[in-house]
Amino acid sequence: MQIKNRQQLLVFGAIAIVALFAADKIIFTPLGSFWTARSKEIKKLETDVRSAKSLASQEQRLRARWAEMRRNTLPDDQSAAEQQLLKSLERWSRETGLKVTAINPQRHDGDDYSTLQCRLEGTGGINNLAQFLYAMEKDPMALRFENIEISSHDAEGQQLSIGLQVSGLILSSQTQTPTTKQ
Repeated sequence: MQIKNRQQLLVFGAIAIVALFAADKIIFTPLGSFWTARSKEIKKLETDVRSAKSLASQEQRLRARWAEMRRNTLPDDQSAAEQQLLKSLERWSRETGLKVTAINPQRHDGDDYSTLQCRLEGTGGINNLAQFLYAMEKDPMALRFENIEISSHDAEGQQLSIGLQVSGLILSSQTQTPTTKQ
């Protein structure tokens, strides 16, 4: 092989290596990154579709649960909400033997909902307190215990006092049942 042919061969080899390097940096690497990102996006979309199908298949159950939750909230009218909560507290205390010494309701308004917070104080035995808390918990009314304080008034712990803060959910009348998009 002659020197001129070798030089041409080396020039072509160098050009081929530079071209391959440029193709790798300009075409193959970005294309591989794009392909990987696209694959991740497709997997995410497939997961979203499965989730949407699952929700769609549960639509009737979810709507029924939402309707039940709306039925169990307190009325939007403040006096009616207070009256319903106070009647329930009175009923639970009467059924369980808890002696209620003080009740202090307060309404707190939000954007789409409000809460009726009620501070209750009472006295009784451990069974009375436990039954009262159980009666409140098992009732379908939309209530949440915020704070519970129990203390003893005697050395044996037979006479207990309870300080309880509970919140009742009030959904505004503008909060509508969700509708499906057609």
